[in-house]
Amino acid sequence: MFAGLLGAAGVALAAVAAHKVDDPALATAAQMLILQAAAAIAITGNMRRAHHPSPAVIRFWAIAAVMLLAGAALFAGDISARALAGTRLFPMAAPTGGSTMIAGWIVVAIAGILELRSRAK
Repeated sequence: MFAGLLGAAGVALAAVAAHKVDDPALATAAQMLILQAAAAIAITGNMRRAHHPSPAVIRFWAIAAVMLLAGAALFAGDISARALAGTRLFPMAAPTGGSTMIAGWIVVAIAGILELRSRAK
């Protein structure tokens, strides 16, 4: 559900960036929302198709999806607030969101390794 909402917000933000507000940062925020939403959907699909995954592997996949979505929301929310309202969510909100997305992708890698190891057993 959250991935769908972020994806929709990303498309709407892309439309605003293309037609109303001439700020490349807004287009970047839209791209981050769309990409992370798609990644979260792919992660949850992978969780469903995994062959007898361990609870730890499922937890890592879920944590990764949450981190990607939360990071994207924070990053894009701050960039959008700056571009549209001239304010920010809070100091360091965009870098915190970006760092959360980076960490989320690292957790994706860890989850993938754990899943491969659990299949080898």
